[in-house]
Amino acid sequence: RPGRIGTLPTKTLLISGEAGVVATPQGRGAYLRAYDKLTGADVGKVFMPAGQTGTPMTYLWEGKQYIVVAIGGGNYTSELVAFKLPS
Repeated sequence: RPGRIGTLPTKTLLISGEAGVVATPQGRGAYLRAYDKLTGADVGKVFMPAGQTGTPMTYLWEGKQYIVVAIGGGNYTSELVAFKLPS
C-alpha cells in the first residue's frame, strides 16, 4: 500500500509496517511485517489497530527484546505500541 514509512533492518530481517488501514480478519487495521533479508520472504506479521506513522525502533529491557512503532491516523488516537520478540 502507498505511504511513507520507515523500516528497521536487523541482522537477518527487515521490519516494516503499513501506513494505511484495511479490513483484516482481526478488524480494521494494518500489519507490522518481518521480511527475510536474503530471500524477501514474508516471515511474520502482527496486527496493529492503525497504520504505522513512525519508523520502528528496537530496545532490550530485562533481557527481552522489543520492537516499538508509532501508529495512528483517522479516528485512531496516535500512540506507541510495543511487541516483545519471542525468546
